[in-house]
Amino acid sequence: MQAKRWTVQIFISEDDGDDRTLARAVLYARGSKWHESVGLARRNPHDRPVPEIGDELAAGRALMDLADKLIGDAADDVARLGGPVEAR
Repeated sequence: MQAKRWTVQIFISEDDGDDRTLARAVLYARGSKWHESVGLARRNPHDRPVPEIGDELAAGRALMDLADKLIGDAADDVARLGGPVEAR
C-alpha cells in the first residue's frame, strides 16, 4: 500500500478590536495547493473578547468548507468515473 500525505495549514488573522477573526485553510496534496477555504467569526459587541473562541470558530468554519469541497470533488469523480467495471 502506498502512503500519501496531505497537509492542511490554517492561517488565522484578527482585526485590532478582536471583533472579527478570519481563518484560511489551505490543503496541499499531490505536490501542490489543491483547495483553499475561508471561515469567519464575529464577536457580539456585548461579549467579552476571548480570541481563542474566534480562532476556533473561524478555523472550524474554514475546515467545514474544505470538507464540503472534497466531498464535492468525490461526488464529481463518482459521477464521471462510476459505473460497472467492464469484463474482459
